[in-house]
Amino acid sequence: MTDQEAPKIEFPCEYPIKVLGREHDNFRPAVLAVFERHAPGFDSKTIVAKGSSKGTFVSLTITITATGPEQLKCLHEDLIATGHVQMVI
Repeated sequence: MTDQEAPKIEFPCEYPIKVLGREHDNFRPAVLAVFERHAPGFDSKTIVAKGSSKGTFVSLTITITATGPEQLKCLHEDLIATGHVQMVI
């Protein structure tokens, strides 16, 4: 078996990011604050929110114009650091 190299992403590009956390009043504001810090001017009208069947969790899919891997790494780290985010996909 040969090791395949991961596909390269050409930046800048439109990049959807799904953020999952527990349904809570502070979840959405905390997530949006991180996105504003790392991807200012993203189109908030494109945010797709979905709740879990029992209403315990919510996911937000937010599309940004990604400028590079460092931006995505910092965004991910800051989202997790909020304490409200369970997973970033």
